[in-house]
Order: sequence, then structure tokens, then C-alpha cells
Amino acid sequence: MTGRFAPTPSGRMHMGNVMAMLAAWLGSRAQQQPIVLRIEDIDGPRVAKDADRWIMDDLNWLGLNWDGEPVYQSDRSDLYMQALRTLAEQPTQLYPCFCSRAEIRAASAPQQGDGFVRYPGTCRVAWSRHDPPIEQLAATDFIDSSATADAAATKQSITSHTEANVPCETRRHAWRLAVPEPGDAAGLVQFDDLIQGAQSFDLGRDLGDTVLRRSDGLFAYQLAVTVDDLLQGVTQIVRGRDLLRSTALQLHIRQLLMERGFVQAVAQQGSASQLSTSTEHVAQHAVQQAGSQQSTDTASDLEFAHLALIDNAAGVRLAKRTRSLDLGYLRTQGVQPEQIIGYCAALLGLNAEGVTYDEQGHIDPMREDFNPAPMTAQQVLEAFSWQAVRAVNYDKALPDDLANRLSNRCAE
Repeated sequence: MTGRFAPTPSGRMHMGNVMAMLAAWLGSRAQQQPIVLRIEDIDGPRVAKDADRWIMDDLNWLGLNWDGEPVYQSDRSDLYMQALRTLAEQPTQLYPCFCSRAEIRAASAPQQGDGFVRYPGTCRVAWSRHDPPIEQLAATDFIDSSATADAAATKQSITSHTEANVPCETRRHAWRLAVPEPGDAAGLVQFDDLIQGAQSFDLGRDLGDTVLRRSDGLFAYQLAVTVDDLLQGVTQIVRGRDLLRSTALQLHIRQLLMERGFVQAVAQQGSASQLSTSTEHVAQHAVQQAGSQQSTDTASDLEFAHLALIDNAAGVRLAKRTRSLDLGYLRTQGVQPEQIIGYCAALLGLNAEGVTYDEQGHIDPMREDFNPAPMTAQQVLEAFSWQAVRAVNYDKALPDDLANRLSNRCAE
């Protein structure tokens, strides 16, 4: 088993990030297994200068160590392109999409609960007809990371070959993965979650066709994280419950890549060392895993744990712009790492000392007397179980004055 830290370097980690990192570390270390660090910097415009250094410094300060050298997604574009080429092979699973975000929102209704917008399939029409210009555009686009002059000419010809209701203007295009139609058994993805229990998604109904490369040429999160987890041999994935739907999609992409021999092809090209720069055995595991998992059940050897979310005092999910709850600010206020770890352990149901509860018996960090005992990561490890985390599977809100509360207690 191999776990992973997978932070986005868009700013300083906040308490919700730390809680998820702690849970991931505990999940791996409880089984005496490795955990790798992957800096998910594929979305260049969102990357904050030096944020990767801040993340690594904070993890070390907290006592959450990892194995091997960090892997940067920005160094792996060739692998993502190879994955796209694999999916574009006949029978192709990709098609170009010329829709703007505004057009998609106008044609779609948010899915219940998480505001997810399902793509209505506007540009899928030409692909489903196997229009030659569409297939030719795929062949030219995937020669390298940017479209060639021939691709631009092909895109021009699409306008005259597609129906009027398909907005195929000569503008930049994304590449979407065509998932099975709603109700198709091939689109049913099921997996068990250590916290949320049995999960079942119909890809066509619940997600729709998903962008794998954006119109600005950047690879999408869903593709990059699937490729990285597969090639790094990651088998335990811990993150927020808001990504449950993404897990179903990533399992589908993973299955397609494995069926088409993606991992073996990369390894045969002599790139096994590139696939996992963290530890040599992880790369070997990835190749072995691809050879042994050729059935439709790609989730059989994977573990998922989707955590309840952390909100601010107003009930809004934490973001890195919430400075009062990020580690940079907390550290400047004199808060100690044991306080942060003890607090996050309490949120995970692993630290009962000093914890207070509301009328329903739920952990209530908003109360003034909520004062979890400081702990080290090693101390939390002794109390860790997924059963305990599952018992507190509900969202929690943190006070905006957390820094003051913790720093005052540190001075006592």
C-alpha cells in the first residue's frame, strides 16, 4: 500500500488541508507503509510563488514526513500527453469541445447537493457521427502539446461539416472524455469508501463528459491525478468528501488507460524511473499492478477515505484565502505544532481530551471551551482507526478567532 500527500501550491495550507494531510499520513503509517508527496502544480496560473516550499516546511514542522523526493506535476506533461494519445486511439474516447463556460451553464442545471454542472453533450454530436474532421483534429492536436497549422485548418473545416446546433467556431477547443450514456452498464462505477461506505455512480447521469485538456492547453486535474496515482503506485487516497464524484470518474479513466496498456507502454519506453521519482519500488509496483488488474474492477486493490469537510464560522468551506485559519498566520501567532495536530486529531475523532459537544452529541469547535489536548503525530497514530474517523462523519465549523484561542492557551 502507498498513500500520498497531494497539495495544490496555490497558497498556505489551512486547517482543513492539515486535517486531510494528517489523515493521509495516519492511514499509511498505521500500516507501516510509504506515503509520497506530489505537488499538484499543473494549473500554472493558480500556483503561488514559493507555496511548494511553504507546504513542505509546514509538513516538516507538523511532523508529517513523506518518503522519497517530491514529484511535481509540472514536470510530467509528457506523461499526460501520452495518456491523452492513449485515450485518442481507436476506438477514440475523446472529442473536441468548443463550448464556453457560459454556454455550458446556460444549457445545464446543477446536480443536486454539490452544484456540479453536467455537460449537456453539445459537441458530442459530431463525434458520435464519426465525422472525419473530428477524427483528423485529434490526430493533429496530439502530435505535440499545441495544435499545428494543419490542426487549425482542420478545425476550420469542422464548421462546414457539423450541424448548425454544434458551436464549432474556429476558436480554441478543449478535449472531453466521452463517458457511456446514462443507464449504460459500462458507465456504472462502484467502490467502497472507508468513511462514506458503498458508493455507486452512473457516469452518464451523474458526471457527463469531462474535460481532460483545457482550451488553454493545460491538462485537467482529473487526467493528471489519475495518471499520477496509477504510475506512482498510490493505493490509498484520502481527501474531502466533495471529491467522491471525481473518484468515480478517475476510476473510469484509470480502467481505460490500463485496458489500453498505458503503464506497460510507458515502462517499455524506459521511463519507469521517471514514473515514480519518490521510491524505486513504487514504480515497480505500478507495472506489476497494471499487469495484475485487467478486470473491470479497478477499485479492488484501492482504498478510499473521503473526509467530512471543514467550514469557517459562517458555514463556508475553508479556502486558502481565509488567512485567520492558515498555517502561516497561526505560526506567526505563536501556535505550536502539537496544538495544530491535537486540534485536527479532535476533528477526526481521535483526541477526546478537552473536546466539547453540541446538543446532538457532535464535536463542536465553535464552543469557547473546545480545547483539545496538544498531541504529536506519533501520539495520534497510537489512537488511530478509520472506525473512529467514521464515527464523526459530519461537517464541522471552526471559529474565525482560532489563532487567538490557540495562542492564548499556549501562553497559559
